Amino acid sequence: MQNSPTFILVHGAFANSFSFAPLQAELAIRGHRSAAVDLPGHGFEATFPAAYQAPQDLEALAAEPGNIKGVTLADNVARVVQVLERAKRNGPTILVAHSRGGITATAVANARPELIDRIVYVSAWCPVDLDVGDYYTQPEMANVDAGAFAATLIGNPAELGLLRTNFRTADPAALASFKRAFAADLTDDEFRTFLNTFQPDENLDVGTSADRAQSATWGRIPKTYVRLTGDASLPPAVQDRMIREADTLTPDNPFDVRTLEGSHLRWLVHPDSAAELLANLATH
Repeated sequence: MQNSPTFILVHGAFANSFSFAPLQAELAIRGHRSAAVDLPGHGFEATFPAAYQAPQDLEALAAEPGNIKGVTLADNVARVVQVLERAKRNGPTILVAHSRGGITATAVANARPELIDRIVYVSAWCPVDLDVGDYYTQPEMANVDAGAFAATLIGNPAELGLLRTNFRTADPAALASFKRAFAADLTDDEFRTFLNTFQPDENLDVGTSADRAQSATWGRIPKTYVRLTGDASLPPAVQDRMIREADTLTPDNPFDVRTLEGSHLRWLVHPDSAAELLANLATH
């Protein structure tokens, strides 16, 4: 397996390496190595205050410090680079990013393109013409429902130095909003199970214009964008816009565009099609 690629998997906001367990199982069955990365402050480095448990104490939770405070995009990049350097000893690497993980993957590709043999965005942020925050002001994001995050935000992000969300809410309206945004095509049990893998805290740094895709580095890596047709949190129109912008930036190295049916999270809960797609990329 020396020349077989290793998939390096980068999670999205409030998520962790646990999200990829079903996908990794399917990749392993197909004979492929993979390593899921916990970005700094995620996974077993995350903070789960006692006030987050049941019964919840939301007032106390709003003041509890979190380990992810002060974590930067540069810290995320350093973590992924470290994993890529180790994996590269065993052969090619394919960097796979989901959702907010695409910001980190893009910055990694800008910094160390020689470590990546292919980069794959699965409905992931690939900022090219705008900073990530500015995409949210564009028409393509106009119908995204951010109500659940607004309703379940805990504390003041400026004071805490992080974003804190109460994913353990029992508010039916907030749960329904989360499900519409991320998992409309999952059962309620599948949705709640996934929601319970989320951590309450996320860092604030989403990068600057310097962290957008750079043609001289990121632009020389073969790249695939996997569109998710039912994604309501990062709609297909936004995905397609980033693909167009990237192809304009690097016309001699355009995205290889693939499409999967389903919501933002379905491919992680029912990963067979995604694993087959990735396995195909590994052998071509």
